[in-house]
Amino acid sequence: MNVDPKELSKFSDLAHRWWDPTSEFKPLHEINPLRLDWIDSHARLRGRDVLDVGCGGGLLAESMALRGATVKGIDLAQKPLMVAELHRQESGVGGLSYEEISAEALAVREPARYDRVTCMEMLEHVPDPASIVAACAALAAPGAHLFFSTISRTPKAYVFAILGAEYILKLLPRGTHDYEKFVTPAELAGFCRAAGLQVADIIGMQYNLLSKQYRLGGPTDVNYLLHAVKP
Repeated sequence: MNVDPKELSKFSDLAHRWWDPTSEFKPLHEINPLRLDWIDSHARLRGRDVLDVGCGGGLLAESMALRGATVKGIDLAQKPLMVAELHRQESGVGGLSYEEISAEALAVREPARYDRVTCMEMLEHVPDPASIVAACAALAAPGAHLFFSTISRTPKAYVFAILGAEYILKLLPRGTHDYEKFVTPAELAGFCRAAGLQVADIIGMQYNLLSKQYRLGGPTDVNYLLHAVKP
């Protein structure tokens, strides 16, 4: 199975803090409105069937459901999924469900099923990101829009995403990221093309040390997002 047990354990141990905006997941809470608006601006969510691959505690999945989409979130980490389901019940959000299953397994069961597929902040945590991209492509219906976000494997990304974010600013717990697992934009675009997808847009995400705020735009040499379309 395309999973790193250490990664599952790491996020499972923190699962109970997923929806706390002051916790280790603070960066996810801060970037979620940016990525949500970016997705919705490229491919409207309302009325669409959406799959969120690597949904974790459900932050993005629930936000997309609130935009009027019917959303299914999948992950292989049981505790974050339990947190996601509990939050769904507490918030009363409709059109939202979760399942513990891999993207590859779901692609066999539900090929060409979804109008929109998202896979955010997940590719840098798996042994074989190309396999995830291929599964996402298989799950997407013809004409579907797919969205990925990850971290580029560059010296700047090592300085900012690991040394800066984990050790100096302490925005993330130490050991959150493994530099060797970072994926460059060229590599991700290649995975998409190999899976039969057309790359429509790639955009960077920047963190301002002075304002302590994130914004979309600028270089793609640290955090970036990619939009692809299935012909």
